[in-house]
Amino acid sequence: MSQVQLDSELPNGRIKAGKNLHLSKLKQDCKRFIITQKIGFVSLLIILVVVAIAIVAPIIAPYDPISQDRAAFLAAPNAQHVMGTDDLGRDVFSRLVYGSQISLLVGIVTVVISIILGTLIGMISGYFGGIVDMIIQRIMDAIMSIPALILALFIAALLGPAIQNVIIALVIIEVPRFARIVRGEMLRIRESNYVEASRSVGAGSFRIIMKHGLPNMMAPIIVMASLAFGQTIIAEASLSFLGIGTPPPNPSWGLMLSDASMYMESAPWLVLFPGLALSILVLAFNLFGDALRDFLDPKMS
Repeated sequence: MSQVQLDSELPNGRIKAGKNLHLSKLKQDCKRFIITQKIGFVSLLIILVVVAIAIVAPIIAPYDPISQDRAAFLAAPNAQHVMGTDDLGRDVFSRLVYGSQISLLVGIVTVVISIILGTLIGMISGYFGGIVDMIIQRIMDAIMSIPALILALFIAALLGPAIQNVIIALVIIEVPRFARIVRGEMLRIRESNYVEASRSVGAGSFRIIMKHGLPNMMAPIIVMASLAFGQTIIAEASLSFLGIGTPPPNPSWGLMLSDASMYMESAPWLVLFPGLALSILVLAFNLFGDALRDFLDPKMS
């Protein structure tokens, strides 16, 4: 084998070795998470089960979630309707399954947009400082000074009941929280020795932010995202419960609870099943977020 062939194979070998090293470290981290964070692992399994249910909803739901059966108004759980029917004869189980799609959709879209905007705003504010930081932080302070649910109610009522309007309202609430966390991390990172070394060799602001800033703040962003999922899901349910969130006849868990409020004594299953689903999913996200925070904390390692 010639020297040219050997030289060409060396970089490929190093890349492959690097990938194997990262894969091995990922496997070790997953095993350590399962061993040290058992509650977090169980919570993750619950979240994955709900995600799987939302994906295969058209397959496992026995009825159309908005179709009405006039012969089965407020039917108790039975063989045909395992979780009963509501006041319009709609199957509760089918509506619960399809409702998971709306909750997860609102959670995913809200958190992803909030991460992108909050990270961008926080990095600019933390890295450049000065008047830029002051203006951005005063805007964030103004938003965070208003109670989150009150602000969401105002925005959703102003825009009208629709899923996209709920997402807009929740994004406005969540962005300042991500921006604050990212700004704090950026303030710490910009004073580190490796950033000073990058500046000394002529690295620009964009390169420093993307190469040194973003990778070193992923852990708190991930933890914040897992906690924000639960907050957005409960906020969407609250807005739907009050009639300014997901519009009927869409099967939102909050809307199901709102419709069931008049039948709590005569048909308790209408409150029980969506209430349990909402509580379990939000609790799972919160416990998973707490477990991630402990797992990614260097002091706990």
